Amino acid sequence: MTPEHLRDLVRTAVGAAVEHGSLAVDVPDDLVIERPRNPEHGDYATNVAMRLAKPAGRPPREVAEVVAAELRALDGIDRVDVAGPGFLNITLAKDALGQIAVRAVTAGEDYGRTDTLAGQRLNLEFVSANPTGPVHIGGTRWAAVGDALGRLLTASGADVSREYYFNDAGSQIDRFARSLQAAALGQPVPEDGYAGDYIGEIAAQVVAAEPGILELPAEEQQERFRVRGVELMFAEIKRSLAGFGVVFDTYFSEKTLHDSGALEKAVARLRQQGHVYEADGAVWLRTTDFADDKDRVLVKSDGEPTYFAADCAYYLDKRERGFDRVVIMLGADHTGYVGRYKALVAAMGDDPQTNLEILIGQLVNLVRNGEPVRMSKRAGTVVNLEDLVDAIGADAARYALARASVDQQIDLDLDAWTRQTNDNPVFYVQYAHARISSLLRNAADLGLHLGEAADVETAALAHPREGDLLRALGEFPRVVASAAELRAPHRVARYLEELAGTYHRFYDECRVLPRGDEEATALTTARLWLCAATAVVLRNGLAVLGVSAPERM
Repeated sequence: MTPEHLRDLVRTAVGAAVEHGSLAVDVPDDLVIERPRNPEHGDYATNVAMRLAKPAGRPPREVAEVVAAELRALDGIDRVDVAGPGFLNITLAKDALGQIAVRAVTAGEDYGRTDTLAGQRLNLEFVSANPTGPVHIGGTRWAAVGDALGRLLTASGADVSREYYFNDAGSQIDRFARSLQAAALGQPVPEDGYAGDYIGEIAAQVVAAEPGILELPAEEQQERFRVRGVELMFAEIKRSLAGFGVVFDTYFSEKTLHDSGALEKAVARLRQQGHVYEADGAVWLRTTDFADDKDRVLVKSDGEPTYFAADCAYYLDKRERGFDRVVIMLGADHTGYVGRYKALVAAMGDDPQTNLEILIGQLVNLVRNGEPVRMSKRAGTVVNLEDLVDAIGADAARYALARASVDQQIDLDLDAWTRQTNDNPVFYVQYAHARISSLLRNAADLGLHLGEAADVETAALAHPREGDLLRALGEFPRVVASAAELRAPHRVARYLEELAGTYHRFYDECRVLPRGDEEATALTTARLWLCAATAVVLRNGLAVLGVSAPERM
């Protein structure tokens, strides 16, 4: 019995008390079921009686006794105690607790999935690095966290579309094109240009693809470097992200907004809403009406649209594609961007609290022997995605970057994340899965198999360490749902580390396979199911983070 099933039972008990006339309250939909800190207080606890006391007009402990009496009559409940001001401490029947293992194994990949976010259609935009260089370490963090968040939201029932917005229009692309052009001509990098070995490599690829490019007039030549260079650079970005396990549903070009008339459409929409005015020859959006610190220019006095105008058009495009909520992940250097984006959403006639969500992530520092690391040969002083993967591997990189809350700066110790020891969190979790896989292979060699779910005597799982492990497995669906709701993939990583520790303690105290000529018993089979269930949860949890679950290490 998982906490979700127990929540249903508590709701049933309250409903029964209402039906019997013992309570006069509305049956609550949202109930808190939690694990007591002290295992002696039972398997789970709830404060439902304290919540119902006021509407019932009765003392909390009195309400608790009424609900407890109804709970004790239900299947799967061994004991219910009233504690403190009115807490209900619930101990499950041994077979009911053991059914968590059966449920996890039979559900397989679906164990942990919920419908808590069902009906929400979300556009999740992350990374969105300009196609002017490789994905740097900050973008790599967003790749790991954003992809994990997309998996979490999907596992919680949301309809999620992952999107990459690439700025292939504007001044930064002009600088990129001039940098490629200079490299091809053997000239110094422009003062405002891009440096790094990758510039020379892409310039050479452009010349190889278009042999006559250097014979063109300078302006036409620069345009060809722009078009072909962006194409090659973005192909490289997509390739490196795919190698990191991150693939987007949509790659959206800023240039299409300019070419399709989407910018003019967005300005017209804002003008229709009554928030556009003209001053000093420019077109402005009155964002100060929506708590922004100053009004924003949409079209400059020379007739050129601003980046902000493109942002307005892009948001409108997302909403017109049917997304209820636009979720955008930005780096720490974009903190000041939040206010103006909320203002543009409000100016469009939407509710920023409902239709927009912006997550700000902090920096990542790479450390080796306590010293900052600058290691990229391709990108000058910039550490990029492929550098990190080459240093510690994709699994360790993804896990390390998703393991901390995004609002925390990370000091990522490269030495620590390459060690194959329990001090390395990803190794610790993956090793637990590999250890179980080895045990199940050994069981099969002995002719021992799980058999049918209906035949498992889950009541045999009575050891305290078995109870600890079962309760930990039962928490997984709630951990996933909570992590999705809070946009916090790191909660899954921390849960997996706790689960791995709980499994290792169980394994050290509870022998699973028979020795020598010993016969397998019902306890042997039940423990095999418990081990298999733990493997399922470890595998599903690692999958949420985009990390592999090896069967051998």
